[in-house]
Amino acid sequence: MTIAVRVDHLSKRYRIGASQTRFRYGMFRDVLVDVAMTPVRILRSMQGKSMRGADATSFIWALDDVSFDVEEGKVLGIVGRNGAGKSTLLKVLSRVTEPTKGTVAVRGRVGSLLEVGTGFHPELTGRENIYLNGAVLGMKRSEIDRKFDEIVDFSEVAQFIDTPVKRYSSGMYLRLAFAVAAHLEPEILVVDEVLAVGDAEFQKKCLGKMGDVAQQGRTVLFVSHNMSAILRLTQEAIVLKRGRLIKRGPTQEAVDFYLSSGQAETGERIWETDEIPASAAPFKPIALRLKDQRGKVVDTVRSTEPVTLEWEYQLDMPVTGLRVGMYLSTMRGEYVFTAFDTDDAERFERFSARKAGRYISRCVVPADFFNEGRYSLGVNASSFGVRRYFMDENALSFNVDISGAPGTHWPEMRQGPVRPRLDWKIEKID
Repeated sequence: MTIAVRVDHLSKRYRIGASQTRFRYGMFRDVLVDVAMTPVRILRSMQGKSMRGADATSFIWALDDVSFDVEEGKVLGIVGRNGAGKSTLLKVLSRVTEPTKGTVAVRGRVGSLLEVGTGFHPELTGRENIYLNGAVLGMKRSEIDRKFDEIVDFSEVAQFIDTPVKRYSSGMYLRLAFAVAAHLEPEILVVDEVLAVGDAEFQKKCLGKMGDVAQQGRTVLFVSHNMSAILRLTQEAIVLKRGRLIKRGPTQEAVDFYLSSGQAETGERIWETDEIPASAAPFKPIALRLKDQRGKVVDTVRSTEPVTLEWEYQLDMPVTGLRVGMYLSTMRGEYVFTAFDTDDAERFERFSARKAGRYISRCVVPADFFNEGRYSLGVNASSFGVRRYFMDENALSFNVDISGAPGTHWPEMRQGPVRPRLDWKIEKID
């Protein structure tokens, strides 16, 4: 098989710290002091004694000796927690940034969708940006003309195609950017996780289009935190951790490794002292955790398994009428449910007064409840009708993987935040 992408001992180093200290804005007094100290800094730097010290400028390896090949026509998933180096890898492959070490060999034209509107000029209209992007990809005008109507129809911005894109909303920007990247037929399509900006219907269209691109034999590199999308669209996946490639294999195997080996986000929120307002006393939040059916703290849960939500907290004094609750919502802000630990009448009577001490309020969400996607968990501690002690509307977020869930043998996406396994009966009546 022909190799479409070859990455050989690739490393990328970024310098952090220097620009933040040297070029910050300050008061007029600070400017005068900085100007007065300039000769001293120059003298000390000549003597090897920088006033900022060796630690003022530090480095981070976003990629560290990464090597892999992608065969022509393959779809490769790239997974890893935030900061693992996924986006940096795609930027190097797209020639947005240069590597510090190593080489990248790419066979064919590369179409990139790294961030909303990457490669768009804000002063140009949507029409002009389509032709600009096509030219950047090496397309002939006749090729762009042939695809133009299809791009506009897919993006659903025909009414605004002759409007400068600086006036587009982020959703309109994304629609047009994705339409251009997917329809101008690059041999290699590189897609970072930007689909979260669009609405659910557009996400469905984008995933469907990516599936079509893959079936046409073009090479796709796809980064996402949505494990269901990774499983549906890719044949192989690599797992990155702190800039290093730690696993490559069939997608199901790589995703299982990612979910089971602690590479996913921690699934735990711990409140620091300075994050707790004084008005919360005597209530003190300690930690919020998401646990799978084996009791392990996780960031991604399987919809076919129960999940435990638990909130640990401290009462420095006795509290009467306390209720501790959680709000679950989609990342688009749609509430899924609200529940409190004293919703049950018997439990309300039993815990009507809570003594000082350390507590955990815990609940279990049953299997076959969640649909795929990312969800946000908020918390609330209050005395009903009397006082709110503490509230954090976005305390924790997590992903749901629907592998093996009801209806996954059908190709279409299911709408809505819940995906219940209902007890159906089929009866022939004649």
